[in-house]
Amino acid sequence: MKFKIGYRTIKTALGTAISILIAQQFGLENFASAGILTILCIKVTKRKSLRASWDRFLACSLAMPFSSLFFEVFGYHPIVIGVMLLFFIPTVVLFKANDGIVTSSVIILHIYMANKLSPALFLNELGVIIIGIGVALLINLYMPSADDKLKHYQLRIEGNFKVIFSEMVTFLRTGESNWTGREITETANLLEEARSFAYRDVENNFLREENDFFHYFKMREKQFEIIERVLPIVTSLTVTLPQGKMIADFLEELSENIRPGNTANIYLGKLKEMKKDFVDMELPKTREEFEVRAALLQLVKEMNEYLIIKSSFKLSKWNKRRKIEAN
Repeated sequence: MKFKIGYRTIKTALGTAISILIAQQFGLENFASAGILTILCIKVTKRKSLRASWDRFLACSLAMPFSSLFFEVFGYHPIVIGVMLLFFIPTVVLFKANDGIVTSSVIILHIYMANKLSPALFLNELGVIIIGIGVALLINLYMPSADDKLKHYQLRIEGNFKVIFSEMVTFLRTGESNWTGREITETANLLEEARSFAYRDVENNFLREENDFFHYFKMREKQFEIIERVLPIVTSLTVTLPQGKMIADFLEELSENIRPGNTANIYLGKLKEMKKDFVDMELPKTREEFEVRAALLQLVKEMNEYLIIKSSFKLSKWNKRRKIEAN
């Protein structure tokens, strides 16, 4: 396994050191806990980090009045901690701050070990909480741009589409192919990774609820489902017919134009004209020819759906700037 230090690791290490340093400089007790809070609050995305920070702040804030009530009324005893947690944990869950349970338990134990309540103690714990969470939020404001990686996914997926169409063209023209089908498995994996990465990019933008790349990869995923349905049709053809060569010419032209630019409607028109030509051609003479022509018509129908999916994919201003639309 390759040793790698990622940007999140760097931010965690840096943030932890800064939190502890600030807390220590302010002369806070239990200053190391500020570093623990920072570690827990630095997440993969900004939104997750914000949610984790809020959960921990809320839970820690609830921990202090709970501790004050139970310890002052029932005393500083391990059994009291257990009883308090029976009420405290459901309360935190009620406020949907589950991620803050462990962190707030640390605050409870700080108060328990102090064995005495005072305004200074509460201010100390509040300072530790604010510094730990605040540093994590500030550090996590930086997220590297995902555009280059998303563009890379786009180009690889489009490249695989071209290869797949080219192999279909070869089979339609010659009835033979030595293709291994590697691009099929690879494309399926790329689409899953790309959608996940695009969704993460959404999570890193507070002002954007959706990502055009995400919709783009969803569109490609739907097209890929059609390609997977089409391949068995192509490989089932037992004879080479003129109609098959016409479809091969169409697919070849289509594969050469999987690039920026919206031409799906143009190819829908060409497909419509080709279907009209099929109607005017001589009827099949044998059962085998009839079956092959029926399969070719199904192929045309699937490609029509493939292009309709593409034509329904709308360009936004964001999309236009990145030129990600393709056939």
